[in-house]
Amino acid sequence: MGKEDYSKAFKLGKKDYQARMLRGEKPILQVLDDILPERDAYSQVPLGLVQIPLDQVVGTKTMARSSSFSGNFMPILRENSEFAAKWAQLSDSHVEEGIREPIKAYEYMYKFYVVEGNKRVSVMKYFGAVSIQGNVTRIVPKRTDSKENKLYYEFMDFYQFAPINYLWFTKEGSYAKLQEAVGKEPGEKWTEQELMEFSSVFTRFSAEYKAKGGGKLSIALGDAFLAFISLYGYDEIDQKTTSELQELVGKSWEEFVILGENAGIDLKMKPNQKKKSLLSLLPISAHPKLKIAFIYEKTPGTSAWAYAHELGRLHLEQRFPEEVHTICYENVTTHNIDSILEEAIHAGCDLIFTTTPPFAQASVKAAIANPKIRILNCSLNTTHRYIRTYYSRMYEAKFLMGAIAGSMADNNCLTYIADYPIYGAIANINAFALGAKMINPRAKVYLEWSTKKEVDIEEKIKETGSTCVSGRDMVIPEEASRFFGIYHIGKEYSRNLAMPLWHWGKFYEQLIWAIMAGTWKYDDNPSVKKAINYWWGMSEGVVDVVLSKYLPIGTKRLVELLKATISTDVFNPFSGILYSQNGIVLDHPDQSLSPEEIMTMDWLAENVIGIIPGKEELKEQAEPVIKQQGVKKKEG
Repeated sequence: MGKEDYSKAFKLGKKDYQARMLRGEKPILQVLDDILPERDAYSQVPLGLVQIPLDQVVGTKTMARSSSFSGNFMPILRENSEFAAKWAQLSDSHVEEGIREPIKAYEYMYKFYVVEGNKRVSVMKYFGAVSIQGNVTRIVPKRTDSKENKLYYEFMDFYQFAPINYLWFTKEGSYAKLQEAVGKEPGEKWTEQELMEFSSVFTRFSAEYKAKGGGKLSIALGDAFLAFISLYGYDEIDQKTTSELQELVGKSWEEFVILGENAGIDLKMKPNQKKKSLLSLLPISAHPKLKIAFIYEKTPGTSAWAYAHELGRLHLEQRFPEEVHTICYENVTTHNIDSILEEAIHAGCDLIFTTTPPFAQASVKAAIANPKIRILNCSLNTTHRYIRTYYSRMYEAKFLMGAIAGSMADNNCLTYIADYPIYGAIANINAFALGAKMINPRAKVYLEWSTKKEVDIEEKIKETGSTCVSGRDMVIPEEASRFFGIYHIGKEYSRNLAMPLWHWGKFYEQLIWAIMAGTWKYDDNPSVKKAINYWWGMSEGVVDVVLSKYLPIGTKRLVELLKATISTDVFNPFSGILYSQNGIVLDHPDQSLSPEEIMTMDWLAENVIGIIPGKEELKEQAEPVIKQQGVKKKEG
């Protein structure tokens, strides 16, 4: 029997050998000695007896036996050789009693290289075994700034409390996300039972993922698995039957495709101008009536953010009294958003707006389960294919706010109060600082975070002596106050000077027109798998400024002039030579930052005094927002 197995394995080896030769690849096993860095550039750490994933055994430590096998570890020496006889004997032993003697191997950058036991590995791979026991020594390279090195050190840190060696990632921070996704605290050790359960969940997922064609995507299996459990929940996936898991993997496929293509986001900076369909020529009353749901994290009475969207909802009802019917859900949390979405769908809503970033994941799940329902989430830089996202270019208005503050401050000190360090918010801060600097080159912007732990912002304002402050964007019904927008702090009283306006009604109106006109579908390019994000600004009427009667006429004229240049795309706040706290960002007077560069800013302008805080510095309420939308430092 062993001889027949060798003959079959030999044919597999020859076939693989020839295929690699035709592709211009090395046809035999990789040799660790050929790829190791200089001897003083790495150290060795014994790991003891380890269950080695056979998929990750790719070569030998030295050249000695590398030419006896093809690159897939199948034998390529003659069938009448002594090597073939020993291989056949091992094959018989495996069938009769199993191979129990551990091999010896080195592990380097997730891969394993055999020192002793090459034929055992070959036999086990031939029979389709998943793993083999081995005494392993890890090769640890010195720390460098390369992405691969940083990822490997994250893996080694993770391995200390969860010795899992069969998955890895291509994005920094993924091991910490995995730890969180399975419900473990940072640095918390996994029990043997938890490791076994995780292996089972991962194995079941990987089988369905590979069967669907995941091996053809250019992402690590770990990337796909993390995205999957982050979307649906680790415990929930654990409870799925094989058929349910298979169906869910299939329905979620475009999420993996986006990861694999690293396609990013298709930013729609303006409404689609394609020709309207014949349907749009019908009278408005002839269109099917739209039922629309708005889902708020808080209430319009207690949250300026929810209030702005509620004004947008009311605008729709006034603009389309016969064509749309809207309902809203208030005080929704990340714990009940799934059931609220289900309720809205069962109520007959065919268009749903989830108005806060933490609801993005639930929105994706609902969209996958209900492909005929249009679901949009109000967030920026959210890379999901099954929903569309939307946001406003508020930085355009913030630039004007900065110009007002720079002209009205009694000294060179301004304060900007931000809430969350998320995508879009950093651009708002920097645009404000640039606007202030344009009017007053000596203007300093003191940055404070309302969600930061143990901070007294009022006391901070007194310390800096700021007389002009950028606070919350608008006032809310239940908390009448002048401390919103740009306000001036005087000796006897404070006055509001201007307010940036999120005109969500304008956005919602234009989107409804696109749906009724049949141009909604044109935003999606099936040949380019990108997430769609609407990012409209002043030119679309989605962002504006409201000026106080206390603002001097000259300042008002200046603001109107700047607003006109921004609205007509004559001027970009992020153009010309730009400096951050750490140096030059843009060094050409005739160039501007791209929309993607503005969206993903992770730096602060040179005249900003403050920092972008880490998640650990913020209050608990910030966690779900930061988890979904927190600004990440760019690699490189």
